[in-house]
Amino acid sequence: MGTHLLAIDQGTTSSRAIVFDDGRTIVATAQQEFPQLYPASGWVEHDPEAIWSSVVKTAREAIAQAGVTAADVAAIGIANQRETVVLWDRRTGVPVYNAIVWQDRRTAELCDTLKGRGLEEIFAAKTGLLLDPYFSGTKVAWLLDHVDGLRTRAERGEICFGTIDSFLIWRLTGGRSHVCDATNASRTLLFNIDTQSWDDELLDLLRIPRAVLPAVKNCADDFGVADASIVGAPIPILGVAGDQQAALIGQGCLAPGMMKSTYGTGCFALVNTGTRIQSKSRLLSTVAYRLDGATSYALEGSIFIAGAAVQWLRDGLRLIESAEQSGALAAEADPQQRLYLVPAFVGLGAPWWEPDARGAIFGLTRNSGPAEFARATLESVAFQTRDLLDAIRNDWGGEGVTTLRVDGGMVKSDWAMQALADITGVRLMRPKVPESTALGVASLAGHRAGIYSSLAPDDQAGTVEFAPRMADLEREPLIAGWRRAVAATIGFSKTAQ
Repeated sequence: MGTHLLAIDQGTTSSRAIVFDDGRTIVATAQQEFPQLYPASGWVEHDPEAIWSSVVKTAREAIAQAGVTAADVAAIGIANQRETVVLWDRRTGVPVYNAIVWQDRRTAELCDTLKGRGLEEIFAAKTGLLLDPYFSGTKVAWLLDHVDGLRTRAERGEICFGTIDSFLIWRLTGGRSHVCDATNASRTLLFNIDTQSWDDELLDLLRIPRAVLPAVKNCADDFGVADASIVGAPIPILGVAGDQQAALIGQGCLAPGMMKSTYGTGCFALVNTGTRIQSKSRLLSTVAYRLDGATSYALEGSIFIAGAAVQWLRDGLRLIESAEQSGALAAEADPQQRLYLVPAFVGLGAPWWEPDARGAIFGLTRNSGPAEFARATLESVAFQTRDLLDAIRNDWGGEGVTTLRVDGGMVKSDWAMQALADITGVRLMRPKVPESTALGVASLAGHRAGIYSSLAPDDQAGTVEFAPRMADLEREPLIAGWRRAVAATIGFSKTAQ
């Protein structure tokens, strides 16, 4: 058996494949972007075939770049963009519609209808989630209602439902495995996180036939074997987790009280709670990981726009040529000006949960320019993170989290990380291996394969720390200004309806 691991990190805007050696060192990386589809206002879709081809291409490239053969790869781990759904033909494997992405808001009206019937408490009690278009279940319901003949085919057992992990496993195994892991199941609005099973009452409420559902496995488990015709040799798939839970594992947050925050397209902060805590602050109670049948839980705050706001600076406003320039530009901002950007481009996530809110900027003057826009954009991520930390403190009591482990594309910016430390008031730890998501599923697969003796690395050498430098007397007025900006944004969205 080989001693290398192949991690497939299938994200919102690109797919990456990373080869790790038996010391958890990155040997090779390949990445490919794929198109984002916006067929209507608030709708976001992906072509499942584009996702699939990007995964196959990057997997092959990474193995080749590593200077090894597929036979040298002991196992595959898969991390995926969560809540994004695909339905496909069980016989042919052909998708019946584009993938509906987690950012998509088309089911907001359905969510409002379910709330109006007083059903949110039932969903929250069983799934730990809120009724929001973010989650998978209402997307599946929409597809069954809007694709001709699909409901009948689904009820006959001809259709498979899956989040992206499930779709990739089906394709990699040649249709032999229709499975998912517990973390992805926990994001569907269909999975009871206490009983760890699909819930018939929730399925009935959303009118989703049980026949479409995958089997649910542990995060480190036997998910099937990738076909040699795809990756070059038969390789077992032994680790799967939703991208944010994978990052939690990759950051070594395996004890209650440890917290990580990933800054990619959005920002997702998870704190390991061990046992399940029902949030009082509109955070999510979710599965952190399930190993050998034992479930650990987390509280999660989901911010929809983080790195995507930097992309907006680059692609929408054309103020920068690359995301890496945002920190340097922000550092040039006039300290006497204070702009607040509320990046509600696809609504506001936790703890606000306002799907109809849209982005706004406050404090503009005639002297406001690119530098002030850049600073407001990066600070918006820090302010949103502060909101999550305050919500966690409210749920847990006391000081809550005092150290935050960070990863994702945005953490490469020292300026952004110092701003994050200053506004949140907590110490940050940026890991030496920035690819925490890929490392998490490689660790799951490697542990299952016997390559790694422990689930997560203990060595923190090379980790960079950022300590808060801002005094409370400076921080608190900034946070108060941010809260006023958010309130005004939400108020405007409600009056505009």
